[in-house]
Amino acid sequence: LEFSASGSEYFRIWIVNLLLTIVTLSLYLPFAKARRLRYFYANTLVDGQPLAFHGNPWTMFRGHLVVMAFGLVYFFSAKLWPAVGAALFLIFLAVWPALWRSSLIFRLRNTSWRGLRFDFTGSLGGAYKAFLPWLVPVLGVFLFGILAAAAAPHMKSGAPPMALFVSLIFGFYAVLLVAGALTWVWIKRYQHGGYAIAGQQASLKLSLGQVLMLGLKAIGLSIIALLGLGVLAACVAWAIGSFEGGSARAGAVGAVVGALAFYAAILFAWGPYLGARLQNLLWTGTRSQQLVFLSRLSARSLGWLTLKNWLLIILTLGLYRPFAVVATTRLKLDAVRIGLYGDLDHWLSERARNQENAVGEMGGDFFGFDVGL
Repeated sequence: LEFSASGSEYFRIWIVNLLLTIVTLSLYLPFAKARRLRYFYANTLVDGQPLAFHGNPWTMFRGHLVVMAFGLVYFFSAKLWPAVGAALFLIFLAVWPALWRSSLIFRLRNTSWRGLRFDFTGSLGGAYKAFLPWLVPVLGVFLFGILAAAAAPHMKSGAPPMALFVSLIFGFYAVLLVAGALTWVWIKRYQHGGYAIAGQQASLKLSLGQVLMLGLKAIGLSIIALLGLGVLAACVAWAIGSFEGGSARAGAVGAVVGALAFYAAILFAWGPYLGARLQNLLWTGTRSQQLVFLSRLSARSLGWLTLKNWLLIILTLGLYRPFAVVATTRLKLDAVRIGLYGDLDHWLSERARNQENAVGEMGGDFFGFDVGL
């Protein structure tokens, strides 16, 4: 894969899109998205040939209006009638998997390479199944509330079951971690497993153990970072307290320094580490009958680039952002390789038949429009 976009070219697209989106109160957003996708796809080269995006901005505009209308109704309902707002929120959660699948269908079926249209074959039932594990922590919240209510009399009587309370807290977070990891695995299996092109149906080999192990490593890094940042904050507080002779102000400054250092560690170390490892897991595990992928994205390179991007974004008051997006996209795409086992000429000969099938499927799918997800 190669990415040939330049920051200066994208800056012109980005600034026009931003201004028109603001002036039109977000109504231009679907057209801005279409311009951005066309530019990024045209500069994404696979074996020297660019991708192409064929999405109709007016179709995207229709989905944008649907989401805007729902958002406005929810906003005013939540203010005037909280019960109605809560019901609308539950309805949105219920249709979310269908809307997400709609965006995947629209994006893939409007993407092509060398005249070959991509496709997304995931079923509606599969989309809902992918989100099922999140029901576990939701039910866990209700269960936790019931157990807490049952333990309340003991706490009032002067014998608070602290061990039970702490166990419930840790147990809930453990369930939340496992359910979140399992949901992510199922979502990515569904998403990557629905990718198709020229009769090639992709699949993703990804286990819950791999994701949990990565999550535990990330948590371990966070604990180490917290300990180091705590020592840093204490040293800053001690230095300021010794210089000014005031412990209260020193403690406040130390807390602020520690909080800022913590967010910096999350942004420039933990986030890039997790992002790089997840990309490598996903694409190295994705394959079809004749295609294999290999991703070797370096967490260190992504971390340094993220640090550089944020410093320049801050110094330029946000104007460096399009350059940062181009640089990050280039780093991520340059880390991916694709292997082909088969005859590419046979794929090209099947082009007309695949295009006809994809268009027919899209026309018969009620959810075949983009909602900006």
